[in-house]
Order: sequence, then structure tokens, then C-alpha cells
Amino acid sequence: MRDNTLKYLLVMPAVVIVFATAIWPLIQSFRYSLFQGRLTRPGFPQGYIGFENYTWAVSQEPAFWNSVIVTGVYTLLTVALTVLLSLGLALLLVPGGRFRMSIQTILILPFAMSPALIGVSFRFMFNPEFGLFDAFFGLLIPPLADISWLSDPILAFAVCVMADVWGWIPFLTLVLIGGLAAVPSETIEAAQVDGAGGWQVFRDITLPQLAPVLAVVIILKSIFSLKTFDQVYMLTNGGPGTATQTLSHYVYFNGLKYGQLGYAASVAWLMVIPMIFLTYAYAKLVFRKAQQ
Repeated sequence: MRDNTLKYLLVMPAVVIVFATAIWPLIQSFRYSLFQGRLTRPGFPQGYIGFENYTWAVSQEPAFWNSVIVTGVYTLLTVALTVLLSLGLALLLVPGGRFRMSIQTILILPFAMSPALIGVSFRFMFNPEFGLFDAFFGLLIPPLADISWLSDPILAFAVCVMADVWGWIPFLTLVLIGGLAAVPSETIEAAQVDGAGGWQVFRDITLPQLAPVLAVVIILKSIFSLKTFDQVYMLTNGGPGTATQTLSHYVYFNGLKYGQLGYAASVAWLMVIPMIFLTYAYAKLVFRKAQQ
């Protein structure tokens, strides 16, 4: 009996911290979403309106659907490009060599940078007057020089995708290197002895063995891409216009800039829906892998 009481007492501080920093804010944000909740008016939150904020966002707010489309395309592109490039880089680094550890150490440096810092860095590098890329294109590809990248909707979106991919490739590459290291070398050698080429070995042996790790990587990256904010905020602030306004930026824009906290909370909860499914899939894969 004493042992049972002790284990609950030991866990209690962590439970209290999680409740105070995660669960309680979630409860409060859901409560705010049921009110008008304007910060500019006294007596916050005001006017209980039920689920009208949700129905307004879904049925009568084009800006909401614009941010949904931007977030969806952004997530698809960043996940696909990051995973493919990381897998290719991991395949190049797996064979080894005496400089492998040094390369892996250097590789993690971009991931150590905060997304906000990456956004600021790319904003300056793509500056048409003194940016690094403008000077680079001026020397090697003159027609691409003096282009205002962040003033064009498509180019600004491409820069946001590029910045995200650059920041995430190092981490995913190291994860995939670990996954490739777990592939039995005996199986690969046996296939090579039987005459299988490099592509056949990758398709029939390496890729199936790596599938669980790839699934975890894809789900994890999707979660972070869906909720991206600080990098886009520092790089384009959702512009030009709303060309790069993700859902997280849309929540910030309505909640803190215009003071419509109730509406912003409802949009944030709509954003939680795909997160729940992705988090469930991620946890299921991780636990299944741990039990194997």
C-alpha cells in the first residue's frame, strides 16, 4: 500500500506541471472559442455564442480557407522534399568513412538554429539589394538577379518552403541514418551475391526495412509543418498579401492583432483536428516499434 502511494506521489509533480502548462490552457482556449471574446472590449470573454465561431470560419470566411490551402500545400511540399532529400543524403553517408562523424556533427548545426532565426536569415539572404542569393545569381545566373523574391506570391512561398526544408534536412537525415544502420547487412550481401543491383537492393530490401522509420519521420514532419508559425512570421509575415499565411499565422493575426480571441481560439481548435489523428498515428507507430 505504501509503495502504491509513493509512486503516485512521485508522479504528481509532473502531472501538475503538465496540467498547468498544457491541459488547462487547452480547456481555457476551448472555452474562449465559445464566446465572442474580443480583447478590445471590457469584460472578457463576452457573449456566449456556442459554436458560431466554428461555423463562421468554415462557411463564411474565405481567409480561413486560404490559410488552410496554404498550410496544406506547404505541408505536402516540405514533407515530400525534406524526406526525399534526407533519404538521399542518408544513403550517401551510410557507407561510412573516417569523416562520417565530422559530417554528421556539421549536419546537425542548421537544426540547432531556431526557426525564427532561420526566417530572419533567409529574409536577408533573399534581399534584392544586398542579399547573398542575389549576389550569387548575379555572378552565375544573371537573369535571376535583382528579383524581389519576397514580393512575388509564388516566389515568397517557394522561399518559405526552401527555408523549412533546409532547417529540417539535418535532423531527418540523422534519423534515417540510424534506420539504415539497422538494416541487416547479411541480407543485402546475400542479395548482391544473387545478382541484385543497387536499385533492386534498395527497393526490395532497404526500403521495406526502413518503412516504419519513414512513416514516423513523415508523420512527425507533417505535425511540425502544419503548426509552423515563427519561421513564416519572421520571413514574410504571411505576405505578400496572404500568399504565405499559414493557419498558425492566421490564428495569431486574428487573435493578437485584431483582438478576436474567441474566433482565433476556434480556428486553433479546428487546426487541432488533423493534429490529433497524426499524433495518434505517430504514438501508435512508436509504441509498436518499441514492442518489437
